Amino acid sequence: MSERRPARVAHLVQAVLGRLLVEETRDPRLRGVNVTEVRMTGDLRTAHVYVRTLAPDVEVGTLRLALERAAPFLRARVGESLQLRYVPELRFEYDTLIDSARRVDALLASTRGDQARGGPDGEEDGTKDGQE
Repeated sequence: MSERRPARVAHLVQAVLGRLLVEETRDPRLRGVNVTEVRMTGDLRTAHVYVRTLAPDVEVGTLRLALERAAPFLRARVGESLQLRYVPELRFEYDTLIDSARRVDALLASTRGDQARGGPDGEEDGTKDGQE
């Protein structure tokens, strides 16, 4: 099997799930949920679906329960839309990549701030206004 096929199927599953979550789910806990990525196993039987919500007050546990409850409906609709030989099992995970990126960015910003102030890594050469 081609190595690109799982990536192509993952992209199609992501598009279908994104549309379904916006247009067809009725659970209010799933409003504002975005599918950020889908990763398929090589045999196309399992889809790891990474989701993120725009609402800051949604608990990850509550969101995961709502997605698990909606999974049979979503899986059936993905099967109808894509007409694959095997409809992949949907495993939902909360996407923490954005949170990790923010932490790294904050660490980098604090390091840049230390260097600008002449901190331990950014020792100044003792000159004033670049004059020697």
